[in-house]
Amino acid sequence: MLRDTLEADLQRVADARLRDLRTIWWEKLDQEPPPLRSPEIFRRMLAYRLQAAVFGDLSPAAKRKLTAIEARRANPPKKRAAPPVRLGAGAVLIREWKGVRHEVRVAGSGFEHEGTHYKSLSEVARAITGSRWNGPLFFGLRDKPKAVA
Repeated sequence: MLRDTLEADLQRVADARLRDLRTIWWEKLDQEPPPLRSPEIFRRMLAYRLQAAVFGDLSPAAKRKLTAIEARRANPPKKRAAPPVRLGAGAVLIREWKGVRHEVRVAGSGFEHEGTHYKSLSEVARAITGSRWNGPLFFGLRDKPKAVA
């Protein structure tokens, strides 16, 4: 296949219907076309193969790299949990809730909020909101969990 005819072949591919794409595949590549039913995917594959026949295909190294990228995309590595935030005695956590600023002081054996001692941040968050909360999440010490698709 010559470079001169590549442009015309690509234009022909762009305008062809599925059965015509199969015919072009046979004519230009001299092999059986894949059993695809999507004209758009078939069109892209054929255009790639025609260009590869003229300009050369990807190098083996590039193909290995693409295979590795696809493998990581299909099976992403597990994210490590962030190390827990260590709060020393005397640290102050500030959170605004419904327009009210709340300050929580870290005590040696828990947390203090508005003169009351709590054993956990979750108890403080519950006192502030009136509903169950994960305390570290409420005070921004932990990332929000990602939504599962």
